[in-house]
Amino acid sequence: MNLTKEALQLLMKNKLAKAGLSDEHAGIVADVLVHADAKGVHSHGAVRVEYYSERISKGGTNTKPNFKFEKTGPCSGIFHGDNGAGHVAAKIAMDHAIDMAKENGVAIVGVRSIGHSGALSYFVQQAAKQDLIGISMCQSDPMAVPYGGADVYYGTNPIAFAAPSDGKEIITFDMATTVQAWGKVLDARSRNKPIPDTWAVDKNGEATTDPFAVHALVPIAAAKGYGLMMMVDILSGALLGLPSGSSVSSMYHDLTEGRNLGQLHIVIDPARFAGVLNLKQSVARTIKELNAMKPAPGFNKVLYPGQNSLAKEEKSAKDGIDIVDEIYEYLISDALFNKSYDNKDPFAS
Repeated sequence: MNLTKEALQLLMKNKLAKAGLSDEHAGIVADVLVHADAKGVHSHGAVRVEYYSERISKGGTNTKPNFKFEKTGPCSGIFHGDNGAGHVAAKIAMDHAIDMAKENGVAIVGVRSIGHSGALSYFVQQAAKQDLIGISMCQSDPMAVPYGGADVYYGTNPIAFAAPSDGKEIITFDMATTVQAWGKVLDARSRNKPIPDTWAVDKNGEATTDPFAVHALVPIAAAKGYGLMMMVDILSGALLGLPSGSSVSSMYHDLTEGRNLGQLHIVIDPARFAGVLNLKQSVARTIKELNAMKPAPGFNKVLYPGQNSLAKEEKSAKDGIDIVDEIYEYLISDALFNKSYDNKDPFAS
């Protein structure tokens, strides 16, 4: 099914509001989700609504959270999310980080006790759109084998970065520290498509192309990705006094309980360094030089980080967003959820 961005966003907002979120919070969550779908990152878009709706309706997402921002220093703070919708808490926390960075040059804001917050690119672009540099990272539940290990320990533990240029372009990368995010496996399942054999392993530790046989994800670049997973876990978990490592709560275990996840935003004001104009011109020059570079065999062009997503977003604005029919039928139905995720194995279908 092909929908306009506005139509898809409204369908998702209505479903989340029906599940129990306020109209304001449902609108913010839907905005983050449609941001992902418009960029072609369907793993963090509409495919998540049914899971969110079940958790919301069962009480695992606090529909009336007591949000509180605690300033712990001139450049630091903690946003207490009270297990509200992670997308909402992360967005508001980034607003606080932006204000703090504008005032003092840099900000580090931890976000405590939240649920899944979706595509991190949304939050770092909040900063870049205001001529700041944004960095964000967050925990996720154990789904990946550590380098050299056979059992899951860390999550996909993503990191995102964004910086402005002197044009409409924003250099952005949003990456899982596993070869691929779990949501990409979910997307492959929803489309009944195989996955590359470099993404995951089955219960025997063997590489698999069957998204339904996935038992664990694998870190990017072997030991290097493993190290990044650990860094993200410490900065968004242990640093904030939250469960970390194998103790991070499962996305699917007991949807009546809050997840107590952590996220960390870092915002830098380039005006306190070489200057905003210098940064934006330098980024713009980098973009032009990368695009002009001779491509390697099999490639048409060298793209800057985020360029492919921007192209998809521009195409979506013209041609609409393609959504799996099953997901569309769910969104327009009266059902809060058709298939329960509660107490399922993280890798269950």
